[in-house]
Amino acid sequence: MTRVLCIGVATLDIVNRVQRYPREDDEVRAIAQARRMGGNAANTAVVLAQLGADVAWAGNLPSAPGIVDDSFARYRVDASFAVRITGATLPTSYITLSAETGSRTIVHFRELPEYRAADFLALDLGGFDWVHFEGRAIDELALMLTRARSFAGLRVSLEVEKLRPGIEALFEFADLALFSRDYAQSKGFADAAALLRSLPRGLQASCTWGAQGAWAVERDGRLLHEPAPRLETAIDTIGAGDVFNAAMVQAFRSGQTLGPALQASVALAAAQCAREGLQLSDD
Repeated sequence: MTRVLCIGVATLDIVNRVQRYPREDDEVRAIAQARRMGGNAANTAVVLAQLGADVAWAGNLPSAPGIVDDSFARYRVDASFAVRITGATLPTSYITLSAETGSRTIVHFRELPEYRAADFLALDLGGFDWVHFEGRAIDELALMLTRARSFAGLRVSLEVEKLRPGIEALFEFADLALFSRDYAQSKGFADAAALLRSLPRGLQASCTWGAQGAWAVERDGRLLHEPAPRLETAIDTIGAGDVFNAAMVQAFRSGQTLGPALQASVALAAAQCAREGLQLSDD
């Protein structure tokens, strides 16, 4: 059975749910609190596993086992490629989730170093048919992407969530580029379609846009749009983009074309916003 490898970050998320987002200098009571694993690539790996993929994750972790190890074990994500850093602490995201609007505001703290290209280059990629990368640590990532592209038949997806210097030079390595609204707006684009029209012809890409759903562009430049299903209440939008990305990757791995993949991915991400966490079912 072929496998998918996710490269990126895993974090501890401390989620405080409040009735409304506080004003500056306010003191408000949380109506609920949760501590769970986060991190884009880690979340994507967990969702891929629930979609039936045989998944491995690679990145840096503290030497002492903790919440990330527990989460990967629960969802049967192979973490044997993780690099253990002695004396390090897990990056932590402090997330305020508004029950009133469904918005989430994040303060992130990290001391753990970025995953190195040298560690990725030492991996045996035989047996993998897909590698998914977070778009971070661009100089290191360029070396990793070059290595991945040297394997015949190995496909690559690249998540582009944040505007990072030099990341545009890496788009050409991707079979599928997954953009966020944050990136598009940081580049000055008013909507997803404008961003996708600006990309080099031949790149398959998508861009999520919250309650408006997601757009995608075919290799020939044709634009697609999939509106998001209407939700009565958005309970938890944390990780919705990671759910979307995982669904897109698994759809492509399963042989779907861009249109059906976009439709299924928007539906799954929207459904996940109506429940807490990243468990796709109650089983």
